[in-house]
Amino acid sequence: MKWIYIFTFLISSSLFSQELVATASFPLAASSFIGVDGYGNTYAIDNGVLHKTGPVQDFGFTDFSLGPISTVDIINPLKIVVFYESTNTVVFLDNKLNEIERLLLTNNPELATVSAATNAGNNRLWLFNTNTQQLELFNFRTTTSTTISQPFPGKFIAMASNFNYCYILTEKSLRSFNRYGSLLAEIPSEGFKSVFLSDDTCVALSKSGLYFLNKGAFKLLKLPPSKNSIKDLYLSQEFIYIYDGKSVHTFSLTQPKK
Repeated sequence: MKWIYIFTFLISSSLFSQELVATASFPLAASSFIGVDGYGNTYAIDNGVLHKTGPVQDFGFTDFSLGPISTVDIINPLKIVVFYESTNTVVFLDNKLNEIERLLLTNNPELATVSAATNAGNNRLWLFNTNTQQLELFNFRTTTSTTISQPFPGKFIAMASNFNYCYILTEKSLRSFNRYGSLLAEIPSEGFKSVFLSDDTCVALSKSGLYFLNKGAFKLLKLPPSKNSIKDLYLSQEFIYIYDGKSVHTFSLTQPKK
């Protein structure tokens, strides 16, 4: 309860703010920007094709029969997870965007409808099961699923995760879980429309701006006026990448003082 009170207070106050320091930018012509991996490769989608652009060589992947790409998880650039919601399919790609394998979730009757699928490590996926409105950890080797949460009230909006934690955003709340199924926090959504996670750092986006969440501290992220147009965003361990539709702007996130 104290967590929720602190969050609500800081959301409604401009007395506390978090600075973003611009470090670089580069042009990008794409339908959507996915992110930048630890090796400096840029991932983007254009005309239904996933592109990986690096300092040495560029790669591409597409399968139009699966429908539009819903999400791409690059937390492990050696095993990229591409999710197609319209066909309930996950495709795993290697570092050259060659297909390793694909997983048709509808083959499991209990996973007939999934809204989100991301990499949980150790042959597992974080899945949001639309039928049950629950978060699950699915082992695609043993085809077994572990229920992580109780059913969620409200419409599912977005999911962000890493190997240890998963955040679920609905129209009513933002909830965080660990891989053991423990509910770590529950926060009113406050109009958030997307959420991003790196390690234990979380950033949420609303119409009023970006909010930085870290270990119980919630602060508004100050953006230069010229960078307030956010089409896509990616959060890494040290940087926030903001795509405005023409260029990707890189910001160093100054951690709040403890």
